[in-house]
Amino acid sequence: MDAELASWLALSLTPGLGNEGLRRLLQAFGSPAQIYATPAHNLKQVVQPAVAEAIARGWDEADVAPVASWLEDPLNSIITLADPDYPQALLNIPDPPPLLYLKGRRELLNRPSLAIVGSRNATAQGASNAEAFARAASAAGLCIVSGMAHGIDAAAHCGGLNEQGSSIGVVGTGLDKIYPAANRDLAHQLAQHGALISEFPLGTPPLAANFPRRNRIISGLSLGCLVVEASLQSGSLITARMALEQGREVFAIPGSIHSPHSKGCHHLIKQGAKLVETAQDILEELGHFAASSLRQNAARDDHPLLEHLGFDPVGLDCLSQRSGLTIESLSAILLQLELEGCIATLPGGLYQRIS
Repeated sequence: MDAELASWLALSLTPGLGNEGLRRLLQAFGSPAQIYATPAHNLKQVVQPAVAEAIARGWDEADVAPVASWLEDPLNSIITLADPDYPQALLNIPDPPPLLYLKGRRELLNRPSLAIVGSRNATAQGASNAEAFARAASAAGLCIVSGMAHGIDAAAHCGGLNEQGSSIGVVGTGLDKIYPAANRDLAHQLAQHGALISEFPLGTPPLAANFPRRNRIISGLSLGCLVVEASLQSGSLITARMALEQGREVFAIPGSIHSPHSKGCHHLIKQGAKLVETAQDILEELGHFAASSLRQNAARDDHPLLEHLGFDPVGLDCLSQRSGLTIESLSAILLQLELEGCIATLPGGLYQRIS
């Protein structure tokens, strides 16, 4: 670890300093090396006396040794505010983290992104929707950002990883901890083919207060935030609120008026979130990606299933006979084609080609 990065890391680990205090010091004195060279009485004009005294005492190699060992893995890195790879989108939020721990692909941090969030206790349909929307957006070039939780988050990451845009998981622990443990395989896939990031030091356990805090990074990295399923008490509504405060677009998928999993989405729609039925609705709203998505959908017009479907309404059994595909395979393909705006569902379980 070079001296500049070590000074960034040591400063960030100073007890009692916090993100706001660190940013104030940087604004007042410049780089971490310059901060460490500043007398305590000057530091006390910016931060609490105990913090100033701790900084004035300096740091040694033992303070950063655990992170130095962690950085020996080529997948691991640290991104500071001075790093050219620091996510530019985060510079526009009120509380950008001065330092990010990263495992995976650095270049994803500045790729145009879409946050997809929702209930941890997702329904099967909700998880399927999250994965399909994420896959379509990722195919259009958007990186899918979510929080690595059970349910909607995990499904969104899987969808993003399956296409070119890939996916970023923003976690509420140190990157040497995997939470929830059941998502260990997903975390490995993100580290290998996407990215995992955290503002929390190595060793940080899954503390409840850290998860709402990390939500500002999920929304801050993204052009917009899609809420797939959410109760009125869902933490995903915190992410949606932060997205609005950061000037990001907010989207919501409607559901049954009888389902508690839809109440949060309906609340957002009443508050002005854009109701979306297909991934194309999101891409058109974001503007920049509409053209690429339309080209993608034009290519989808050549999907062989569409020839079997035709332009007249048809049911699953009939379509299965025409195509030779199982009902399960058809359902997955039809959902994807519907999200991409190629087909529509009709009453009575019928499907119709519309493009």
